[in-house]
Amino acid sequence: MYRTHTCGDLRIEDVNKQVTLSGWVQRIRNLGGMTFVDLRDRYGITQLVFNMETNEPLCGQARELGREYVLQVTGVVAERSNKNSKIATGDIELLVEKLVVLNVSDLPPFTIEDDTDGGEELRMKYRYLDLRRRTVRDNLMLRHKMAMEVRKYMDEQGFIEVETPVLIKSTPEGARDFVVPSRMNDGQFYALPQSPQVYKQLLMVAGFDKYFQIVKCFRDEDLRADRQPEFSQIDCEMSFVEQEDILRTFEGMTKHLFRTIKGVELKEDFLRLPYADAMKYYGSDKPDLRFGMKFVELNDVVKGKGFKVFDDAAYVGGICAENCAEYTRKELDQLTDFVKRPQIGATGLVYVRYNADGTLKSSIDKFFDELQLKTMAECFGAKPGDLILILAGPQKKTLSALCELRLEMGSRLGLRNKEVFAPLWVVDFPLLEWDDDSQRFYAMHHPFTSPKKEDFELIKTNPGAVRANAYDLVINGVEIGGGSIRIHNDELQQKMFEILGFTHEEAEHQFGFLMNAFKYGAPPHGGVAFGFDRWVSLFTGSDSIRDVIAFPKNNAGRDMMIDTPSEISVAQLAELGIQVVKK
Repeated sequence: MYRTHTCGDLRIEDVNKQVTLSGWVQRIRNLGGMTFVDLRDRYGITQLVFNMETNEPLCGQARELGREYVLQVTGVVAERSNKNSKIATGDIELLVEKLVVLNVSDLPPFTIEDDTDGGEELRMKYRYLDLRRRTVRDNLMLRHKMAMEVRKYMDEQGFIEVETPVLIKSTPEGARDFVVPSRMNDGQFYALPQSPQVYKQLLMVAGFDKYFQIVKCFRDEDLRADRQPEFSQIDCEMSFVEQEDILRTFEGMTKHLFRTIKGVELKEDFLRLPYADAMKYYGSDKPDLRFGMKFVELNDVVKGKGFKVFDDAAYVGGICAENCAEYTRKELDQLTDFVKRPQIGATGLVYVRYNADGTLKSSIDKFFDELQLKTMAECFGAKPGDLILILAGPQKKTLSALCELRLEMGSRLGLRNKEVFAPLWVVDFPLLEWDDDSQRFYAMHHPFTSPKKEDFELIKTNPGAVRANAYDLVINGVEIGGGSIRIHNDELQQKMFEILGFTHEEAEHQFGFLMNAFKYGAPPHGGVAFGFDRWVSLFTGSDSIRDVIAFPKNNAGRDMMIDTPSEISVAQLAELGIQVVKK
């Protein structure tokens, strides 16, 4: 056999046992009469000892080894004199009696260490080497455990895991599809699923009642740290449920994952925050509630005082940073530069210092006396020692800029601790959003989302005011997942298509199979989908989902390791009936 134990198995109670290990050379230390080799496998590291005095040929063989050589060693376990508390096997070492080199290795392009010297692009090109690093391997092991716990919880709740097709019909809503040409159907294409949405609804029509799937999805969209062209989601659907049933079920799953994976007990019920309040107080539909600094609107307090910036603005509002009145002019200038960055877009920053002695000093003293500044401070509930930061401008743009300023202050003040978790449900989203360019409504979630019952009448008279029976799970400013109660009534679904600008023929062409299924007794149903990669990223404390995906793609959507996407042969293209015209 290649091994009797793994490199993470041996402990002090194994002293004097003869064992065989196999693994990779992590590092070699030649100390003259002694040579030490750290042998690594998936399970850990064991120190190997080669003694020049007791076995000179074997020690000489060890000195010829290189990093990442694959070895098989046999020897006797001994207690270490210089114990290493940083590894689980740090109390023992292996006195090697036999060494077999199973394979040699070229010098790796970067060090296979926790703190590697390899840049991200280089590590992605040699991802199979990067995966040998403990930090990366631990992320994927945690991902595995999370998948197992999701399946365990869902099974206990009576859900059935069903695999849905990967080659499906292209739909015009949402992100761009990846399309796949059909060789047997000339000129026709499949699409890769952005989600299994229609199939899970059809499973409800079929009477499956509770469905889930950990499923791969695909979206051809611009990439960033929390996006990949292919990603995994926990996809779920339930029949005969209302919104609260779904929130309770998956709040339970969230608590189960935190308890079993992180050892964190989330005892409180999750806050339900209406979308309108999320935007009003945090400027975001995914607010980070690990800290306060709620927005305060100042329009009624500051307008009409002769300060043109405020008088001309549609929105004036700010945040109160506790105990920051001592910020220097340099620090305030840095914050001003931050909000004026092109990606944030504010034109400037106003500050009000509430000094420790109770006086107030601001950048707008020319226009506001101390009594007026005191009135402003009272709006924020500010106290001596606090700093008020104010932005003004168009409402939507200013709320967004204020959101970024709030997050920046939270980071500067150490209030965004990755080991603190603040989950909430954002609810009551708008059903529709208006696009000025195309002069039409688009579904904020998707065309199958049900409006809230109390807003049904507004569909005909004021569609833009209709709220959706939709919800997002947000944790620490990250949207982990979202879903909705679905439309199960054929007449209402047809009305929704009409509002979205579909002709009857277009709706029939795209979704006729679903509409036809609804005629055969569709139950009330709803569901949710969670970004599995984002879940794992949250639990590992990673800033990018690339860190928790085995073989991720870069920001250009390329797999650096196998160099794809790539061209295919002219013969393959001809077989598919495709002619490529290069730009």
